[in-house]
Amino acid sequence: MTAGTKDAVRALALLGSGAVLALAGWLVWLLPGPQLVAVLGLRPVDGTLAVSECYAARDAEGYPGGTECEGVYTPRGSGAPRREVLLEAAAAAYRPGSAVPVRIVRGKAYEPSGPAVGHAGAVTGFLLVPFLALASWLLRWARRGRGGKGEAHLIAALAGLAAVFVLSVAAALLFPLVTAVL
Repeated sequence: MTAGTKDAVRALALLGSGAVLALAGWLVWLLPGPQLVAVLGLRPVDGTLAVSECYAARDAEGYPGGTECEGVYTPRGSGAPRREVLLEAAAAAYRPGSAVPVRIVRGKAYEPSGPAVGHAGAVTGFLLVPFLALASWLLRWARRGRGGKGEAHLIAALAGLAAVFVLSVAAALLFPLVTAVL
């Protein structure tokens, strides 16, 4: 391979790595990003949910999915109408009539809670890890000028997926403790 070809391959690999990272960032911003910001409490409260009922939710396979509550959402602004919404991954099973400050994302209500943080963090991590592994492999290609084998990147990606699982469980368990202290 000539020096000019090697430099072109390096440039394309670097450009590809940047494109993969940009795509990953855009997907996180588009898909789990708004829910993650809402469950972490990083944006202002949109309104209040007057709880009508709470129940143990089930996921698509029938496994326990945390607590969900239904109720009437009242926006902070005086001009917006009230409406029925679902509070996903509630911090507790609230009594009917309880007022819960919530943030609205894509028509559903969210509040800071351990299960919600764990779920949103897991979705974000499981989405990012494959893109990061691919970008790492492309950066290696850009640095050395040749592709090489990707076993180390595959093993790192698998370890990253395991770490995402462990960290999301830890976040779900520790988030209520941290918010109680702060």
